[in-house]
Amino acid sequence: MASMAAALLTACGSDNGDNDDGGQGQRPSANANANVATDDKAVLRLEFPKLDNSGNSMVVVHRTSASTFDKDRVNYSIEWDKQKKSQRWSCYQMHKGYNGSYSRVIRNYPDDPDIPVDSRWAKDYIYGSGFQHGHICPSADRTFSYEANMQTFYMSNMQPQYPKFNGYEGSDQGLWLKMENKVTALAKQLKSTDTIWVCKGGTIDKEEHIIKRIDGRLIVPKYFFMAILKKSSLGYAAFGFWAEQKDQWATNEKLSKYAMSIDELEKLTGIDFFCNLPDNEEKAVEAAFYPSYWGLN
Repeated sequence: MASMAAALLTACGSDNGDNDDGGQGQRPSANANANVATDDKAVLRLEFPKLDNSGNSMVVVHRTSASTFDKDRVNYSIEWDKQKKSQRWSCYQMHKGYNGSYSRVIRNYPDDPDIPVDSRWAKDYIYGSGFQHGHICPSADRTFSYEANMQTFYMSNMQPQYPKFNGYEGSDQGLWLKMENKVTALAKQLKSTDTIWVCKGGTIDKEEHIIKRIDGRLIVPKYFFMAILKKSSLGYAAFGFWAEQKDQWATNEKLSKYAMSIDELEKLTGIDFFCNLPDNEEKAVEAAFYPSYWGLN
């Protein structure tokens, strides 16, 4: 543990990443791959990966009316592919005290009011398809207010998932659910000055990474991923999950089988995670992976 702590500390710079600065902080200028803030400075937050530059995507930042939990009122954000009419990822922060009593405050899945009508499907193709509405930013991670929880039910935050991948039945659990529960458990262990940044999604960019298109339209991702970055008194640490979506339970599966460094996850997804970290810190934290630190042994 001592050598691991030393390695983590080498990746700790001037970004304080706490609740007060919304995870932006004062970063050195050496950051060649950082996002450029054009319409919304939220894209500079540490949970954001490098934005797609194809011209087909748009960023939607969902904000709450109160700044109690985030000074910039950011709840979670997504990158939406307007051509494919599918989300590429959702990203968000977790702090101590983000738990509350608001859970599944609505039972339907409304259209995202921030996505133009011509950039989304005219109907919900998940209903009756045999797939479930799989939250990417989970309802369980946004229980601190009615508004925050309700926003997680937007269709833009959904991906089609097999019930045996996304859900549970008796003692059986899906792999996605188990991974989500792990991130939620990590958040519950946070100290008041700690932060977790999360980016999650399903694969939509390569045909070999797609199971099918429902009614020839809505993409069903073959793989799902999570990228997790944590800041504590030890410094930064990060890891990723990558899992194939299968129509089978994963009750006895060990999550360590699906965990890896961010560098490895980036090779699989083609996404540049945590690009807003200064380059030297990004390089160190994305190369390192300590399963025991995350309780993944």
